[in-house]
Amino acid sequence: MAVIMEINHNEEDKYYLAKKKVEDIKGFYSNLTAYIGVNIVLIFINLYTTPHHLWFYWPLIWWGVGVVFHGLKVFEIFPVLGKGWEERKIREIMEKEKNNRNNKWQ
Repeated sequence: MAVIMEINHNEEDKYYLAKKKVEDIKGFYSNLTAYIGVNIVLIFINLYTTPHHLWFYWPLIWWGVGVVFHGLKVFEIFPVLGKGWEERKIREIMEKEKNNRNNKWQ
């Protein structure tokens, strides 16, 4: 019976992680959509009101950098931001703690 509960728990964990991943992807696409929409409006406003002084590229660049990093994190392209790195780091820290406790008792 304990094995069945463990399997159900693992399935629940998998479901939660998959749901979280989908929410992260939706958040990225919402950010990307807002980025595109708002910057189109800003370009129009800038070119309509002050075409001799261009400023629209500042929010385009800096928000764009944020969107790129958001995408790298969500799609786990940049290893330091990815889930795999987090899990490896957690295991590394847990192993160090275990070794420290074992060395303390010897």
